Formats: sequence, structure tokens, C-alpha cells
Amino acid sequence: MAKQRMLQFVTTEREMPEKRPPNLRAQDFHEIYREFAAQKAAEQAGRCSQCGVPYCQTHCPLHNNIPDWLRLTAEGRLQEAYELSQATNTFPEICGRICPQDRLCEGNCVIEQSGHGTVTIGSVEKYITDTAWENGWVQPIRPHAERTETVGIIGAGPGGLAAADFLRRKGVQVTVYDRYDRAGGLMTYGIPGFKLEKPVVMQRVEQLEQAGVQFVMNCNVGVDLSFDAIRGRHDAVLIATGVYKARDIAAPGVGAKGIVQALDYLTASNRKSFGDDVAAFDNGDLNAAGKRVVVIGGGDTAMDCVRTAIRQGAVSVKCLYRRDRANMPGSQRETQNAEEEGVEFVWLSAPRGFTGGEGVEGVIVQKMRLGDPDATGRQMPEIIEGADYVEPAELVVMALGFEPEALPVLWQVPELGVTRWGTVKADFRSHATNLPGVYAAGDIVRGASLVVWAIRDGREAAEAIIDYLAQPAAVAAE
Repeated sequence: MAKQRMLQFVTTEREMPEKRPPNLRAQDFHEIYREFAAQKAAEQAGRCSQCGVPYCQTHCPLHNNIPDWLRLTAEGRLQEAYELSQATNTFPEICGRICPQDRLCEGNCVIEQSGHGTVTIGSVEKYITDTAWENGWVQPIRPHAERTETVGIIGAGPGGLAAADFLRRKGVQVTVYDRYDRAGGLMTYGIPGFKLEKPVVMQRVEQLEQAGVQFVMNCNVGVDLSFDAIRGRHDAVLIATGVYKARDIAAPGVGAKGIVQALDYLTASNRKSFGDDVAAFDNGDLNAAGKRVVVIGGGDTAMDCVRTAIRQGAVSVKCLYRRDRANMPGSQRETQNAEEEGVEFVWLSAPRGFTGGEGVEGVIVQKMRLGDPDATGRQMPEIIEGADYVEPAELVVMALGFEPEALPVLWQVPELGVTRWGTVKADFRSHATNLPGVYAAGDIVRGASLVVWAIRDGREAAEAIIDYLAQPAAVAAE
């Protein structure tokens, strides 16, 4: 391919990959964006201004070298672009699909600030790595030399897998323990296929397995195997469990059948995509087909739930959020996708209770208005008295976020330091906890966050563990 000149943003408009029509994509769980063609990827990458201070790189949690791999893509040097992308990001094809680029790299693109429309960084990143897989450029993990030290990782989500990848490349023996039957954490069971098709995750898991990472699945730490036993097996341990305890509300009727938690709902749907038998889906409890659905929440998990309900054949899908559109935490891009697919957003609304007997029949909705800002600067919702109404629903999905489980209690390790929020206390640079040789990374430290942050934390923790293993006195003291 001929060398592509950069700085094309003045004459070339921003383009995203083509989206499948809403009426078609709402019928299945395949990804909604088509792949860039080689020429279009080069053209869009060529819009990069190659600015002296790349805010896209600064605002990426992994500090990916975005301008350079955009330039290489524009010049048709895709294998080099992949190598550069992979150098800082363990899973670029996953981040290219699910990172909220509108809040991170693309949202801080210099040419966006000048009115030319941001470079489509995420789509190019996805294209680079998908092309690398197709062409066999993704090499097996082969350490230069094997080491005798072993590390146990609790949690097979993005943080744990990123750490496992880093450690195996250094020759460390790695065992990953996880409560589920498949690795990937929320990438596997929490994020729907229309955002992240499961083979994309499984190919990375297979790469780690082929590299010698041992996976101990269906292992509930504290029940099937004690935390102390894991510590005894390994020279160092990384806690990367994520946060899975669902936030709830106290309201009349909250225990009625048909009121379900978001993660239970999404997990059931994703298991069906693998061909699993899921009794709670097959009997209708976690299936939106033929039902009026109300999802409560305004984050990315809520967006996943409303779009899943559409695909399952819901009669109607409404999303209640207590603030307005401008103040919702979820991706604006995902909100637009949901609206295109038929989801109705009911802004400035919150549940006061639920109607029905054994099964839910409706949500008592209280209308809100935005009042004075709180300590964070966001306007606080205030109830409008006398404006309540009932929204009919046979399925209500609670997508109110996640909190950490009480690991010191569940794992019988009261000495493990935690914060007042229940997250594990860890040094913000080394990710070391107060227990010798025990590290923690990802959501279990920072609270519910993004996959890209978990990848960064996992890589940093693995690097710190390598340093720890190099200290004979520290390992001998274990």
C-alpha cells in the first residue's frame, strides 16, 4: 500500500465503521459495527494530526502510543502497528471494542477540540488487532527462560488475565483461580456479545493456556479452597476478584418475583450464547421475551441490560434514571445505540416501590428535578412531590452498580486490610497489600471501574510481583 500522508483531518471527514441497521442487529447478539476495510482504516488513521502533546495518549489509562500506531496504520504497516499496540496493551482488540473512547482517548483528541471530529481511535485499534489475529501475527507466549517461582492469581477477569500474561512472558509459573466455569470474568459473562463477541475473549484465554497458565475453574475461594492454602502453594498471590455484590434499594415490594439483578440477567443471557442450559432463562425468570421491561440505572451495565432485553423480544423496554441525559454515567454512544434499537429513556425518574403480589406488575415512579450541586459538583436529584405514577412491568432489572464482597470474612483472613468501602487496601503504585507477598489489582481495589483500568492495574501489579520475587529474603520469609 502506498504511504499515506498524515494530517488529513482538514479534508477528510470523521467516519465510524458502518453500523448494521437497528431492525437487523436487534434480532441477534452479534457485534453491531462492521470491520473497517484496509483503505478506510488507513484513511481514518491518516486524519491524526500527530500533535506534539498527544492528549489521547495521556488520557488513556494504559498510555498507549496512539499517534505512532495510527501513523503506521496510515502507511499500511499494520504488523508494526500491532506490535506497538500490544507493547502497552494486553488486550487491544477488547479495548477497541468496549472502552468508552468518547470519555477517554477520542474525547480528548486535539482535532476534536478544533471542530474537525475526533480520530476513530477505537475502531482502528480493533481493526489492527483483528487483522493481526487473522494473519497469524499474534505470537504464542514463549518465555526466554522458565523460572521456578509460582504466582497464584485469584480472579480470571481482565486484571487477573493481564497479570498472568505479563508474568508468563517473564517465565513465572502462574495458576489462576476463578469461581466461574470459564475465564474472562465480566468480559465473558457480564458484557453482551453485541459489544464483545465471546470468541474474541476465548482466543486470549486459549493463548494463556497454551503458554502454560494453569486455570482452576469452579473454585470458590473460602469454600472449595482456602486463601491460606493458596498462599501456601505460591511465592506470591494477586487478588483480582473484581466486585460482584449488587447494590440494591429498600423499597416496598422489592422482593417480588420478576425483580432481578443486572448481573444475574446478563450472565444468563451470555450463558445461552455459549449453548449452556440455563434453567432460570428457560423458565422465563431471566428472559425478557414477551414482557414489558424496566431497567433501573444509568451506567454502562444498564445500557447492556436494555439492549439485551430488546434482543430477547421484549414488548417494550424503558430505562429509568434519576438524573438527566447530560449527567448519566454511561457512554453516550451506547445510549444512542439503545435509542436506535427502540429503548425509551425516562429521565429524572426513580423507583419508589413496586406493585403486584407474588410477581411484579409495575414500578411506582417518582419524578425528580435537579437541585443544588453536591460535593462532587453534580446536581443532586430532588423529588417532585405528588408526581408519582405507575410504569407497568413484568420484568424489572436493577442495574445500580456493584460493591465489593467482604473478602476478610468470606476468606477467613481478618488481617487483610480493607477500606471503609470494603475494597482491598493496596499501594497505588506497587499494588501490595498489608500481607507479605499478597497484591491486589482492579475493581477490588478501585471499586467498579473500566476494563482498561483493570488491565493497567494487572500489568503494574505483575511488574511489582517480579520485583518482589527477585528479593530472596522476602520470599524466604513466606
